[in-house]
Amino acid sequence: MTAPRRAAPVGRRRTVRIGVTGPIGCGKSQVVRWLAEVGVTVVDADAVARQVTAPGQAAHDAVVRHFGPPVTQPDGTLDRAGLARLVFADPTMLRELEAIVHPAVRPRIIAALDGAERDGAPAVAVEAIKLVEGGLAALCDEVWLVVCDPASQRERLTGRGTPPDDAERRIAAQSGLAERLRPAATRVIDTSVPMAETRALVVAALAEALAVRR
Repeated sequence: MTAPRRAAPVGRRRTVRIGVTGPIGCGKSQVVRWLAEVGVTVVDADAVARQVTAPGQAAHDAVVRHFGPPVTQPDGTLDRAGLARLVFADPTMLRELEAIVHPAVRPRIIAALDGAERDGAPAVAVEAIKLVEGGLAALCDEVWLVVCDPASQRERLTGRGTPPDDAERRIAAQSGLAERLRPAATRVIDTSVPMAETRALVVAALAEALAVRR
């Protein structure tokens, strides 16, 4: 069940909700940074997931219990690097992780969306790989699918310190994701083009979204 949209106060434009999704390494984070630069409130689902799996949180303990020693550090806390290696090598384990974490993430994202509305933000963007599958797209006015060519994707992943073999595992774990998401996308942002050109496309898309959805 989706959360109902609250009506904006009379005389004030309602907050436009934009979901930003797409495969790893294609530039979702850069797109939302550009949106933040022009006044959009940003909600990072990965950051929220890290919050709910921090030591002392129920999801942290559930992940450690479920996956055991391969993802547990000597002090009993979650070994995030070990967890990433495990789940990106096994689609079943990735789904099991999502089943634990997503129910804890969703209420916090909904609260952030409502907070942006109360604060009168012109727009709020939710960055999430699982935007559609996790049901968050239903809370958004628009879904932006961020894509790029395979060479750029690999270069970006390895350029930020991901070992080549790990990068390949992560890309393989999301094989076909862009094609599956296209039917749900309001707009497709291709970041394979030069950065200045991509930024201009993002700013223009935002202006159109604000103009259309008043």
